[in-house]
Order: sequence, then structure tokens, then C-alpha cells
Amino acid sequence: MTSPDNILLHLPPEQTQQIRDIYAELALRGFPQHNQTPHITITFSPHMCAEAVECAAELLPQVIPATFSRRGMVVFGTKRKQTVAWLLETSDELEVASRKISEKNPDGRGPRWIPHLTMGLRLQKEDVPGYMRALDEVTPTRFNELHATRAALWRPRTQELTVLAGDLG
Repeated sequence: MTSPDNILLHLPPEQTQQIRDIYAELALRGFPQHNQTPHITITFSPHMCAEAVECAAELLPQVIPATFSRRGMVVFGTKRKQTVAWLLETSDELEVASRKISEKNPDGRGPRWIPHLTMGLRLQKEDVPGYMRALDEVTPTRFNELHATRAALWRPRTQELTVLAGDLG
């Protein structure tokens, strides 16, 4: 199965490395290695439509860079494999923009957006409580604020990254 196209937000290199260090510490504790580049997804689709990309290119330059505050942890999924993520809060302006972009994606969830950063992907349901405990233990207590410095369209099938807002590096 091919990963979907994503309109997403990237963190600066130092925060990306901090999160990768957390992933590595969790792997040392016996949890599955998480290799995904840390990011915040606005919307995804098997093939992102032009309307959503155009909307993102119009709205995101007005709100990026953006600041996010960690507000807790959430679990996505109700079956055997679940995802653990940090629940995030951001500005009203970015919330409104993200909801408008999501609404343009016919494969999306309409004008809904739950800002989060995935910290554990496809975990066995019975491993989730221990994973969340370990994540809490290895996350520095002062690591409460994240910064999105770039918005981009990522097309994994073609390995194509199109920067929509923010830095190009």
C-alpha cells in the first residue's frame, strides 16, 4: 500500500532531532522503531486534488511560521493497531486555514482538523498504555512548544516535496 499525499507542516531541524531522539529512546526500551520524519499533517489523500493544494498555497504563507503547544496525548484507532500522538493547540488563524484546506480535500474529513504529531505508529493495542508511560518518561518536561517553519505538499509515490510556505531548507 502506497502512503498518501499529504499537506503537512515541518519543524525546524533542532526540534526534528529532539523528536528523533525520543523515538530512539523508545526503541531502546523495546518499542518499535519509528522512522517517519516528524510532521504535523493538515490533510491527506491517495492523490491530493489541485483545489486543496491551491487553497494551501494561498492560505498557509499567511500563518507559517506557527507555534504549537503540547496539550496531552491522544490515541487514534479502535482496532488492533493504534497510533499515539501529542495533541497540539495552535493559533485560531492556522486552525481556520487548516479547516478550509481540509474541506477542499474530497478524501478528507470535511472542515475538521485535529492538530497532532504522531509519536507512535501502528502499535499493538495492548502495548499502548506502556508506550504512553514511556513516552511521558523520555520527553523532556520543558519540551512543550513546537514550531512549524515550513508547509509542504509531500507526494510519496514520486518522492516530490513542494514547499507551499516558509523556509525552503
